[in-house]
Amino acid sequence: MSHDLIKRNYIHRGRILDLSVSRFESEARGEIEIEIVHHNGGAGAIPLFGDGTIGLVRQWRYPAGRYSLEICAGRIEPGATPEATAARELEEEMGLRATHFQKITDFLVAPGYCEERIHVYAATGVSESRQNLDDDEEIDVVRLRFDDAIAMINSGEIDDAKSMIALLLAAPFGVRG
Repeated sequence: MSHDLIKRNYIHRGRILDLSVSRFESEARGEIEIEIVHHNGGAGAIPLFGDGTIGLVRQWRYPAGRYSLEICAGRIEPGATPEATAARELEEEMGLRATHFQKITDFLVAPGYCEERIHVYAATGVSESRQNLDDDEEIDVVRLRFDDAIAMINSGEIDDAKSMIALLLAAPFGVRG
């Protein structure tokens, strides 16, 4: 079945995302108009420490009006790879470097209206570096046991979708108790 783009009108172009009203020709439905959020995608990492703990960030989220406990992650800049983005975010947000990144998964965030795909890695061989936060970031690094993070998903304390998906799929990548 064909779904051909007829016309795309960008109604917002921003630093993080663009928004278009796009018209498509659908063989089944004829001409349809939908709003699409255009985003380069993101990447993040879960640092795995030698003592069996993991690292997360407690970050102020303006849209939610509260702090959120999450994996470190950020937008893939044009020309950057997902793995390089995960490494950049690990250092910027957590002040850490890693010698190895193993891909856990990638997924579409909200395919009904958004193109964003997030790539998630397990980071090992972790060493201290220096945190370098963006002007709008308020972040504390939190180290905890993997089992405690899973319990926080089950209790609703961790409710960020990318972090929930990443943590729930991380166990086969060397994350333990």
